Amino acid sequence: MDTTTNLESNVETTAPATSTAQGRTYLSVLDLTPEALEACLTLAARLKRERRLGADAPTARALAGHSLALLFDKPSLRTRTGFEIAMRELGGLVTCPPSADALGTRETLADVARTLERWVSVAAIRTFEQSRLVEFVQATTQLRVVNALTNEEHPCQALADCLTVRERCGSIRGRTLAYVGDGNNVATSLTHAAMMLGMHLRLASPEGYELPDATVTAARQMARHGAEISQGRDPVTAVRGADAVYADVWTSMGQETEATDRRAAFEGFRITRELLAHANDDVFFMHCLPAHRGEEVDAEVIDGPHSAVFDQAENRLHTQKALLLMLLGAA
Repeated sequence: MDTTTNLESNVETTAPATSTAQGRTYLSVLDLTPEALEACLTLAARLKRERRLGADAPTARALAGHSLALLFDKPSLRTRTGFEIAMRELGGLVTCPPSADALGTRETLADVARTLERWVSVAAIRTFEQSRLVEFVQATTQLRVVNALTNEEHPCQALADCLTVRERCGSIRGRTLAYVGDGNNVATSLTHAAMMLGMHLRLASPEGYELPDATVTAARQMARHGAEISQGRDPVTAVRGADAVYADVWTSMGQETEATDRRAAFEGFRITRELLAHANDDVFFMHCLPAHRGEEVDAEVIDGPHSAVFDQAENRLHTQKALLLMLLGAA
């Protein structure tokens, strides 16, 4: 089958020397140029409008003859289901091998990669260390590979986040988003995307849980359209005048033994109605889900009129559709 891609002329790998297959990976938001990122969001918005056409949508057979392998070490609802529906609505096929068979338990990652590239066009992988993705990619010559979440980054979530901001605000450029909580994988990918698209970002985290200085420094260097990033420890300062407020769980997958310490450290960083009052009147609340109501966010916020969390969840489908089309040269 023809697996050429039109991303190769649009994508430039600016992440650390890890993504060695330029144009056929989405391991990080940084695998896209700002122009390609904007194009992905525009395509996703179009696909969202056209979904009501069902089998008559222009892209309903766009990926016929292509297959997607979902290789997941960690639980998933939105990412896994979004990719399954996306591939099927684009006319392709999906396979979901058990993680014990697929991610290096019974055989090396390299052997898994070399086998799958004989059968499928693209693999979406949710695993632990980002280095496992790199090892997988380096073993193949043509397989497209998507980061469906690692400990370090969550670039598929960032696409849905940015589409949601664009829908709510009309434009991303010049808007201000406050992220309150752990400087984790979601925060990293959100930072990459915000700076590339010209959105101001304020982060508030407890001491010891901030984004690494190297990530913030690199983000400032890639900022466009005057985007600014600041990092501090006061949620009120971060939220004041913001267009959107974002939170994530205090304890991510794999950190369960730290849960008690983290709850103590993050006390005071909960998103409440009182905290949102410091933002713009039309502020909207964002969360990548799953959420712990009463912990990082009050139930009255996540279930209230300012919440955009289920718009974000819906947009996982549309942005992942757009990503698959771009990676497989069918956009």
